[in-house]
Amino acid sequence: MSSTLETSEPIGLIAGSRSLPLLFARQARASGISKIVAVAFEKETDPALTSLVDEIVWLRVGQLSKMIAAFTSRGIRRCVMLGQIAPKNLFDLRPDLRAMGLLLKLKEKNAHTIFGAIARELKQDGVELIEATPWMRTYMPGPGFRLGPELTKSQKEDVEFGYRIAKEVSRLEIGQIIVVKEGVVLAVEGFEGTDSCLRRGGELAGKKGGAVAVKVAREKHDMRFDIPCFGGTTLDTCREAGIRVFAFESGKALLMDLENVEETARRQGITVVGI
Repeated sequence: MSSTLETSEPIGLIAGSRSLPLLFARQARASGISKIVAVAFEKETDPALTSLVDEIVWLRVGQLSKMIAAFTSRGIRRCVMLGQIAPKNLFDLRPDLRAMGLLLKLKEKNAHTIFGAIARELKQDGVELIEATPWMRTYMPGPGFRLGPELTKSQKEDVEFGYRIAKEVSRLEIGQIIVVKEGVVLAVEGFEGTDSCLRRGGELAGKKGGAVAVKVAREKHDMRFDIPCFGGTTLDTCREAGIRVFAFESGKALLMDLENVEETARRQGITVVGI
């Protein structure tokens, strides 16, 4: 067993929104992790996390010094980062002096540069930010995964085309998901996030719908900061937008709420496929 999975040492959890931090806490506990200390963010983190961890410290987004101290004062030497922070809150944050100094040093301010800088700040104080994937592999479908109808020839061509474009778009740090139809790019994920991109792409596909969405990991994606994921909410959005195919990069995305996804794929005739 790798050192990442050793259970004798406690672990910290930097918890954003949605269900991913809760899932990690359950998986880590089931693996025998002795202690979980979570840092949670007001108006972001699900309060249900409280019952799944040993301690939880509530902060505002931007309180970097307090976040690091929450771990170091409790003897935490490794932590993971899971969940999202709403983009509007990143712009509304009131950074403390340490966070302000971190931001001033960055020439580019995107998710990877900011989270990379946070990881360096943590390490400077003796806390290593590690990948959560060893605890989450069960939820990361591999090659050959498919729910719903088989792809048509046209859909296969759109998936292949979409994959090439999505990898390039992600390499440019623009987004990780695109919507295509019949070889035309309808929507590219930007600051608005996945669901808004899917809705916009579905609207541009016309009344008949039938668009294809492709989600990928970035080139040299750092899984410590951001594990691509999708679930029932994503598929509900696809249904509402008339998107017929949702393709994701095998082994590099978390599938949440499998039962709901299976039911929606079957009932609505939406294909979910790993590529």
